[in-house]
Amino acid sequence: MNRRNDLQRVLLALAVGVVGLILNANVSAQVQTKTYTTTGQPTKEVKVDRGTVVVVDGNDLVVKAEDGHLRHFANVPESARATVDGQQLGIHDLKPGMTLERTITTTTTPQMITTVKHVTGTVWSVNPPSSVILTLEDGTNQAFKIPDGQQFDVDGQMTDAWGLRKGMKISATKVTEVPETVVEQEKAVTGTMPPPDPPADLPLLVVILLPVDAPAPDPVPVQTAAVAPDALPETASQLPLIGMLGVLALLSGLALREVRVRG
Repeated sequence: MNRRNDLQRVLLALAVGVVGLILNANVSAQVQTKTYTTTGQPTKEVKVDRGTVVVVDGNDLVVKAEDGHLRHFANVPESARATVDGQQLGIHDLKPGMTLERTITTTTTPQMITTVKHVTGTVWSVNPPSSVILTLEDGTNQAFKIPDGQQFDVDGQMTDAWGLRKGMKISATKVTEVPETVVEQEKAVTGTMPPPDPPADLPLLVVILLPVDAPAPDPVPVQTAAVAPDALPETASQLPLIGMLGVLALLSGLALREVRVRG
């Protein structure tokens, strides 16, 4: 007996579940909602920031901007990459002195979200101008909030909430438009290596090569040379010179006489 009761309860629960699914399907069929998206002309804004790497400490980066201000970038993600001289470098590959350039491209796209909601049913109760309860085709009642200015189609005639009466079969379409703005950003970081260090001013190194185990040269004999005096002593007399000149003059005279006699 208990088993039969349990079986009846299970079958009843299944039946209620199936009916609930059918009712939900009917409600969905009688309240239809469609959404449309219209995209406008996008606009782009490009911003370029330049700076020189000052400090790299773990995942913290300090950059000196072009205006001289220091900018601290904390907790730079490991996935961040900078294209430096054609190489993809991470935060731990950056070195002080590198020049970085970050280009941020912001794309702004305006959109209009249009929602169309269509409802059909029979008026069961109305509370103008705020709400109405409709009996749907599946026999269930559902309350709806009436938007400002909403119009209802009653047998081809349009009326507002004040014109609704119990038992009227109506249909209504609600159209809402909500503007939205979609903003997308694309970041790209490029850079260059620091310039090479100038050569240091090293002292000039003079190398003197000395022979190893070379035989000692033979000693050069020292010759004593007479050193001429700077000036003759003034102790000599000019009389011998005068005498010699006289003798030469006498001999010249005798020679000329002999030549004449023979001639």
